[in-house]
Amino acid sequence: MGNRLTQIATRTGDDGSTGLGDNTRVPKHHLRVQAMGDVDELNSHLGVLLAEPALPDAVRELLVDVQHHLFDLGGELCMPGHELLKETALLRLDEALAEHNAALPRLAEFILPAGSRPAALAHVCRTVARRAERAVVALAAQEPLRPAAQQYLNRLSDLLFVLARVLARADDGSEVYWKSDRMARRDGD
Repeated sequence: MGNRLTQIATRTGDDGSTGLGDNTRVPKHHLRVQAMGDVDELNSHLGVLLAEPALPDAVRELLVDVQHHLFDLGGELCMPGHELLKETALLRLDEALAEHNAALPRLAEFILPAGSRPAALAHVCRTVARRAERAVVALAAQEPLRPAAQQYLNRLSDLLFVLARVLARADDGSEVYWKSDRMARRDGD
């Protein structure tokens, strides 16, 4: 890992550039910096979700693991060519997806990003995960990047959708279904 920060206000970014973990400098609008920022924002939103007092213990433990994996992913994005995100992180997401999805009824309708506060926060995390994934895909189209980065974000966004459903149903809650005009006409017939 690169040098640990001992000073935050260095003023070296005043010119619109930032340093990567390999000591190169790139403009702050660089695709790599965008991807790093989106992953960091996702991790911060997960921190807000984790601040909810009523999260089930299993969900809390899973999300804490995810935060650590996202930090690894951010480090990998910050240091081109360096590998920090392990295959076990992807496997953990797959296992959690299978476990939580198995406990849910099949979806017959689209759901709105709503319900309880934790469910709504999980949906926000899901959308930020999709944005981070798009940023990583854009970066991978320009520079060599391990596929694990976009795979992790893709699976994580799926998991966050499933967790939003789990959280909406917690404590006798329910999901909020989209009421389309077409469906209303069909049901009214």
